[in-house]
Amino acid sequence: MERKRAKIIFAIVFLLIFSLCTGKSGERPEQSTGLSGIVTIDGSSTVFPITQAIAEEFQIANPGIKVTVGISGTGGGFKKFCNGEVDINDASRPIRESEIEACEKNGISFIELPVAFDGIAVVANPANDWVSCLKVSELREIWKPGSKVKKWSDIRQGFPEGEIKLVGPGTDSGTFDYFTKAIVGEEHSQRSDYLASEDDNVLVQAVANEKYALGYFGYAYYAENKDKLKLIAVDDENPDNGNACVYPSEETISNGLYQPLSRPLFIYINRESADKPEVKAFVRFYLENAAKLVPEVGYVALPQKAYQLALKRFEERKTGSIFSGGSEVGVSIEEILEKES
Repeated sequence: MERKRAKIIFAIVFLLIFSLCTGKSGERPEQSTGLSGIVTIDGSSTVFPITQAIAEEFQIANPGIKVTVGISGTGGGFKKFCNGEVDINDASRPIRESEIEACEKNGISFIELPVAFDGIAVVANPANDWVSCLKVSELREIWKPGSKVKKWSDIRQGFPEGEIKLVGPGTDSGTFDYFTKAIVGEEHSQRSDYLASEDDNVLVQAVANEKYALGYFGYAYYAENKDKLKLIAVDDENPDNGNACVYPSEETISNGLYQPLSRPLFIYINRESADKPEVKAFVRFYLENAAKLVPEVGYVALPQKAYQLALKRFEERKTGSIFSGGSEVGVSIEEILEKES
């Protein structure tokens, strides 16, 4: 009896080990490549959840490769990237001309790949019961350099006298760059008397803890913290759109209705690093699995054709930027990639 029981236990253990080693179909996006090495990534806190999720899946399938993902902000990440310190930079805006020049000075060429869509959410504290929508012109008056807005009542008659507490990304953030271009009208131009952080989780807590707060950051961070925040709709004041107040959502971000705060997100790969087997495998994995993993972390996936065109761009090692020249509002990813291709 004991011998029979031992055989049964052995069989069960064997099956468990076998199933763990092989996995069921669909559980892992890709089988192990047998490669080893380190892939270093830094940059945008907005893009971080996407890259981190993909890195986790990739490392499950490729245990010999370690992927490190830092958060220095888009601008801070580009500084490291153009110094040759990392293989990949996450970016919530296109690379600037000054950053291209810095890379060229250090002999760094790059491959630019769009990976997702995001919206910038304007948020308030849940105790805020006086505003549900703000016009772009009102947001501009609030955030422009030299703004006279100090209290909520300075924004609109009928709002309370409470002193407004502004919260937003730091100057190294691509979200900061995009918001200032889309709302204020000039990139990197904004009032300085606000609570700033490159960490969106810090911004979430700051708004959640202050009744009179108003802030902005990536939509995915709002989606993760809906119970702590109040989402504010935005009226782009465009007569063609009916002057409608629009909330960011997967649908309004992907179809371009949420304007002017919908934007593409990117990764930039060091051209020399692209030939490393471990980096090559990671980027291929990224583009082949982004359509599935991007929505899981609260972002909007690109059309499948856009990922195919991006992969083609990577495989052909096409360097340089086709999105630079400042943050482009309402950009069509497919049209730009197809034209460039």
